[in-house]
Amino acid sequence: MENSGIKRIALSIMSSLLAILFLSPLYIVLTNSFKTQKGIFINVTSLPFGEYFNPENYVEAFSQLSFIRSFFNSLTITVSSTVLIIIFASMAAWMLVRTKNKLSTFLFFLFAASMLIPFQSVMLPLIRIMGKLNLLNPTGLVFMYLGFGSSLSIILYHGFIKNIPKELEEAATIDGCNKFQVFWLIIFPLLKPITVTVSILNAMWIWNDFLLPQLVINKSQWHTIPLKMFFFFGQFSKKWHLALAGLVIAMIPIVIFYFFAQKHIVKGVTEGSIK
Repeated sequence: MENSGIKRIALSIMSSLLAILFLSPLYIVLTNSFKTQKGIFINVTSLPFGEYFNPENYVEAFSQLSFIRSFFNSLTITVSSTVLIIIFASMAAWMLVRTKNKLSTFLFFLFAASMLIPFQSVMLPLIRIMGKLNLLNPTGLVFMYLGFGSSLSIILYHGFIKNIPKELEEAATIDGCNKFQVFWLIIFPLLKPITVTVSILNAMWIWNDFLLPQLVINKSQWHTIPLKMFFFFGQFSKKWHLALAGLVIAMIPIVIFYFFAQKHIVKGVTEGSIK
């Protein structure tokens, strides 16, 4: 009994230390977003009091980010990309599961293997090709997100669809449904848990992505929130107080989305991993 009590105390201490470790960056971002630039340089870890307290950071950051426009740019790109990934990845995974031959097995492992290729190795050739096709714009960016996000999404859908009895599809076919109707009326509604998981994973990645939009988007009116954040860091000055306030503003929409849908994440990934 004494050993078990000591183990519980040790686990509690370790859990508390890990919680502090993981939450400390959020604490630093939140506290310093309310400070003046001078207050940040004097003490990064202190609370924002007195002359160093400046809540107007949020007003100025909101204005300099052109938040409304950049928010809708990010929202349009994120939603469009995520919806397309869900549509194409779910259909591809269903066909790979139900088609039993060497080609389907090869294609599945090809999708899995593509996840091992680092983006940096294909970055320059991809941008050159898309430039020749006149797709260095939001439309081309959505198309690229579809390509990069499909592999993981197909793998998640693939594992989940294996748990769906094939008899449901056979019964629907007997009732007169074609393949299109079987998938959208019978199969896709059953994919809700994994669809939510896929949408969360892709939405968080696309919303926060900086590198690919920086390479593709070359007009300020198309800039997403992460791209706008870059302008707080000039060649000779860095506006940390505005950048941190802007970072908090940028996090709010995706955090709200995550909390509304988080209960489906573990369930979707767990069921999708079961053969």
